[in-house]
Amino acid sequence: MKQIKVLGPGCPKCKTTYTNVMEALKQSGIEADVTKVEDIEEMMKYNVLTTPVLMIDENIKIKGRVAQVNEIIELLG
Repeated sequence: MKQIKVLGPGCPKCKTTYTNVMEALKQSGIEADVTKVEDIEEMMKYNVLTTPVLMIDENIKIKGRVAQVNEIIELLG
């Protein structure tokens, strides 16, 4: 099962990215463990300065912008 993390302090872009991840999973039928990381200290462990960040299986895929649903589906494929 894929591991997906959305890193962000809870800003609107971060919330939209999380919503888009859930929608992408629904549309694609892919099962994944989704975690929302809002703790600043936890985010610093990944050495990211811009949010939101979309991580799949511990690899940063998109950072600093909202990930679109179709983009997420492609990354999961």
